[in-house]
Amino acid sequence: MTAKSRANHSAGVLLTRHHESGSQVLLVRPGGPFWRGKDVGAWQIPKGGIDFGETSEMAARREVEEELGVPLTCALTPLATIRQAGGKRVEAFTGTQDIDVAAVRSNHFSLEWPPRSGQLRDFPEVEEARWFAADDARTHMLPSQVPLLDAVLALQNRDPAPI
Repeated sequence: MTAKSRANHSAGVLLTRHHESGSQVLLVRPGGPFWRGKDVGAWQIPKGGIDFGETSEMAARREVEEELGVPLTCALTPLATIRQAGGKRVEAFTGTQDIDVAAVRSNHFSLEWPPRSGQLRDFPEVEEARWFAADDARTHMLPSQVPLLDAVLALQNRDPAPI
């Protein structure tokens, strides 16, 4: 995300894949000191701000590539728009692409840490990416993003082909 973005509006992707154990969704655990050591309720979709001049889909694709280091080659379908607990509006898309989470390479951001120390530290935007089965995803997801999982499951129930 650049400085020329709409701060209260972001876009992201809830990726799916079909695994031998069933359908799975890709979630990321944010990097940085605020998320360190958090697991349950901390995982989310790769997402970020929409730069001026970008469509929501363009921003979603860019954010996935920035946060995972992998370009999206799949078609994206609009999934749902949610409002997170902090008020940010998130437009989500879904698509099917099997990404090797071991190969994920996130971009980084700088943050003064510890606070008021005057020291800028570099942190990965994404600490970890992981594929989850639906039940595990529901437990681990940021609660305000669970409706995105429900939307993907509803699509899956409408179209029995793996998503």
